[in-house]
Amino acid sequence: MGLETFLYNLHFDIDKASPTDWEVDWEDAPLPYKLYRDLPVFPLSLEVPLSLEQWAAPEQPNLQRMSHFLWYVFGLTQISQSAFSTTDQEPELMQSYRRFVPSGGALYPNELYVYLKTEDLPVGMYHYDVAHHRLVLLREGNFDSYIAQALGNRCDVSACFGTFFVSTMFWKNFYKYNNFAYRLQGLDAGVLIGQLLEVAKRFGFASGVYFQYLDRAINHLLGLNEEEESVYAVIPLTVEPTSWFTNRGGKEPVSAIELCRELPVIQNNHYVRSQRIKAFPMLKKMNEASMLESKQSFRQIKVREKVNCKSQVVTLPHMKRLSYDLASVCQKRFSPDMDFIFGKVSQLQLATLLQEATSAYLYRNDLDEAHKKNEPRVSLYVCLNNIEGIPDGAYHYDSANHALRQVDLGDHRLSLQYGMPVGNVNLSQVPFCFHVAGDKDHFISELGYRGYRIQQMEAGMLVQRLLLAASAIDMGGHPLLGFDANLCDEIYKMEQQGKTSLIQIPTGPYRPRPWLKGSLQS
Repeated sequence: MGLETFLYNLHFDIDKASPTDWEVDWEDAPLPYKLYRDLPVFPLSLEVPLSLEQWAAPEQPNLQRMSHFLWYVFGLTQISQSAFSTTDQEPELMQSYRRFVPSGGALYPNELYVYLKTEDLPVGMYHYDVAHHRLVLLREGNFDSYIAQALGNRCDVSACFGTFFVSTMFWKNFYKYNNFAYRLQGLDAGVLIGQLLEVAKRFGFASGVYFQYLDRAINHLLGLNEEEESVYAVIPLTVEPTSWFTNRGGKEPVSAIELCRELPVIQNNHYVRSQRIKAFPMLKKMNEASMLESKQSFRQIKVREKVNCKSQVVTLPHMKRLSYDLASVCQKRFSPDMDFIFGKVSQLQLATLLQEATSAYLYRNDLDEAHKKNEPRVSLYVCLNNIEGIPDGAYHYDSANHALRQVDLGDHRLSLQYGMPVGNVNLSQVPFCFHVAGDKDHFISELGYRGYRIQQMEAGMLVQRLLLAASAIDMGGHPLLGFDANLCDEIYKMEQQGKTSLIQIPTGPYRPRPWLKGSLQS
């Protein structure tokens, strides 16, 4: 299968993306976290703060502060147990370990690494051991110059106290979803990046996201086997004035192969539990095709002209930015299934959701052209029902003018329900059915096949912002990939815009679920 056909099937013909006879080997499932063996470990503080309401003043973090930061970004927060049974079998208990970010099937295919320079730790490369809430030292030393070169000398790494690396372990959700895992992996990486950026704000850290770097050099630094895992994004953090995304000169740009020669190979032992790991050739081919070998391959995305669309406009009320306790919002974030409840929703609630999700989504990155007003590459569309003062229908949110642009009036809930192969959400009970949309060509013409996974990550970042905003106003959102993208594109008339629906998020009020749950927080 060609790569373009593979990506097309992932979006528009899901049944062709994976073999029809795929059977999940539940007994040989991998762990949802990576465990390193026989390496130095540094325990992190479990006494995390119970509130993250005000933004902290910038200051160099110590180990305790990094403990709190890592836990709120990606730590284990909850154990969930569900019982499944049929009439002729004993109930089966399924246990999952939850975090503050959502993940398809709670499988968490991403891992978090960090290059840290703090007084109470050896300077070096670390893996965040989620299972034990500790740091594992992978490689000791100062790697400012190495990382700066891998980023194309576009960041003053020496001014950053830490640089985070979000990777994907292919097998961790391929074992269940087969090739469809590739789409999930980018989205999961995106919601993790979105959470990291939001928590960084509360800790007073300045951040930026690099989607382009010398892949083999970064993977070599971390000691990753590219046949099973690869870095998807690099995020430096600083509390000092720092030059972002400019070529600062210095050493001549090198290739990934040349840079790898500066450091010895490390082969650390890690445990995944699975004994029968199956081949995933398409994921490897996509990863290989997305690799960048030199700085000359780095690109920026030019602002694309908007297609003029004359339509009725609903101007939304402007709201003050939400002020809320991020810790509390993360704790109560919930993905309702059949728990949504029907009721009239106000314009203020809708305006708050849209404004908060999109205004907080703006972030530094290496794709935008400098000194230009850059439009977001992903945007929100929504099918509304029973909203105070707004006719039922499909709308596009114009974030620049904080307004809804009418696309097609009417109740689209039944059509959207027919477009879901699994009826795990009753859309007749949902006031908002959001769709994150992006360019149909996935920026492949500008960024190559790397453009696809970057688009999925940016969609995931927007999804996380929307989920946090929903939780802050006591609503729930359920991200879904089980939907008919062609159907949604027709509803929103996206063809003329060159857009497509990337993910569906039914959102609204919900009833408490009858369950027993316990927090892992002390």
